[in-house]
Formats: sequence, structure tokens, C-alpha cells
Amino acid sequence: MPLQVVNLSEGWRAKLDFPSHIFSYLWIIFTSIFYFMKKVYLVLAFMLAFSVCVLAQQETQEVPLQEMALKRKVAIGRFSNETQYAKSVFYDKDNDPMGKQAADILSTRLAASEKFLLIERQDYDKIVEELATSGGVSQSIGADYLIIGSITEFGRKTVGTQRAFSNSKEQIVEAAVAVRLVDVSTGLIIFSGEAKGEATAEDKRVMGFGKTADYDATLADKAISAAISKLVENIINKCMDSPWKAYILSVEDDVFIISGGASQGISSGNSFVIMERGRSVKNPQTGMMIELPGKEVGTISIIQTLGSTPQDEVSLATLTSGNIDKEKLEKYYLIEKK
Repeated sequence: MPLQVVNLSEGWRAKLDFPSHIFSYLWIIFTSIFYFMKKVYLVLAFMLAFSVCVLAQQETQEVPLQEMALKRKVAIGRFSNETQYAKSVFYDKDNDPMGKQAADILSTRLAASEKFLLIERQDYDKIVEELATSGGVSQSIGADYLIIGSITEFGRKTVGTQRAFSNSKEQIVEAAVAVRLVDVSTGLIIFSGEAKGEATAEDKRVMGFGKTADYDATLADKAISAAISKLVENIINKCMDSPWKAYILSVEDDVFIISGGASQGISSGNSFVIMERGRSVKNPQTGMMIELPGKEVGTISIIQTLGSTPQDEVSLATLTSGNIDKEKLEKYYLIEKK
């Protein structure tokens, strides 16, 4: 739009003592800046609205790309009591109450993390037998890790103080728990740790008044629980740092049956990488067999999950790329797609 020169009044010109053309130039500059800034604000507003739309679209697109939360299968095996506490002539090491208590506490802690499927205790002997007979590969059982533990220290003491008008007494229970985490696929111990816990109960009386604390049997539970709580985070981190694995159990009419199902987080449409096991070599220093890194030979896609419990769940899948030897399925395992 063409700008028009505005004639300012003679009174203002006389007061300011400026030539008329100066006022005209100033007015032109002012109006030009005004229209320019108006356009700048409109452009900035448009750019801001566009940026908000792009960010919202990116957030919407990123949701399906989140990693699958695949749960590991953990078997909690023997928890022994290596102390002399609560052992009498009729002591039965297979039904030790403290060992069972420690295993139950650990099971509860791991279940609360919602990252594991726990195999029942009575399957422990079957797992050990499988490890002994198959060289460490537990395809039929489906456990990823085995936890073995023991109560290595346990003690109870009472300490107190006596003053002129007051006295106090404190019951203290201390416990130490050791655990070993075994990778079932290799039979190797991948984590070993020990922790101590303490629980106390105190009574204090002044001139005969105050609270009293009789023998507290729950202190043993609390001390063991405190010790296990210090180990749980390390166990969880070690299990989750290792790659999730599944195994090919069978092939029927080009449909592959693999271990694991819905309770582990597997669902229709998921894709996994097929790995061929590396060659096993013997370490002359330790005498142990070491499995060399495997190689990727294909991919597989889930078409259906079956089973009602974690123990009997399987998934059906089809081969989407690569080739495998259907007569030697034990050579292969599945891992997550990166």
C-alpha cells in the first residue's frame, strides 16, 4: 500500500522548528516499521504453531517404537541354612523354615519388580538334572536363570543400660544372606553376592513407666528381609543386562513352536532374530567349555501365542528371512531385534 505524506499542523511545526519534510520522513519510517513488525509477529506465530504440531506428531509416532518389556524366567532353587540356629536333633535340612522363609522373601521382591516369571520351587530338582545332563542348555524347562542362596550368619542378642531412674533394653537380630545367580543356558555363575541385615526392638522405662518389649519373633524375618533387599537390585540389573532368549522347540508344517508366550510380553506381530550357536572350545586353564559368540542366520515373526500359565506357554511363528536346519533345532536360539 503506498504511503501518503501527512501534513502536520503549522503550530507543531512552528513549536519544533523543524522543516516539514523531516516530519514527513519520520512518519514514513514509523509506519514502515509498524507494518514490518506486524508481519514479523504473524510469521513467528505461524512458526510456533507449526512447531507444536510437528512435536505432537513425533510423540505420537514414537509410541509404537518403544522396546518390548520381555520378562525373564527365574527359578529360585535351594535356600539353605548354614548356621546352627534352630537346628536340633530332629532338624530336617530339606524343610528348614529359615531357608524357606528367605526364598519366599526373595520371590516376593522379584515378583514386585514385574520383570520376571518365577518357576515354582518344586521344579528345582528338574532344573538341576537338566543342567547336569544337557551341558547347561535348558530348552525344555525354559528357565533363564537359577538363584541359589544360603543364610550364612544369624544371631540374636540383647543389650541394655541401667541408670538411677531409667533403664532400656534392645533386642538385636543380625542375619547375612549369600546368593548365586546361574545362567541356565551356560551353567555359569554370573553374579555372586552377600549382604547383611539387622532388625531391632527397644523398650525404655523411666521410674517404672514406659513401654516394654517382650521376645519378638518377627525380628528374624525383618533381618533376613533387610539382607535380601540389599541384593535384589543387583540381581535384577544383572538379569536385565543379559539379552532375553527363547528357544525353538519344534517345527510343524513350516510353523515354528518357540518357548515363551503372552505372560513374558510376547504378542502377535513381534519379530525376533534367530542366532546360531557358536562353536564350543575348551579353556586349558580352567578345563571349562566356552561357547564362542553366535551368528545371525534369520528372523522369525510371531503369529499366535498359546497356553494358560507361564509353564505351558508357547508361541507359533513363521520364518521371515534366512534358513535353518530343521533337524538340528538345538543349534539355534532367539534374541530381541535391536
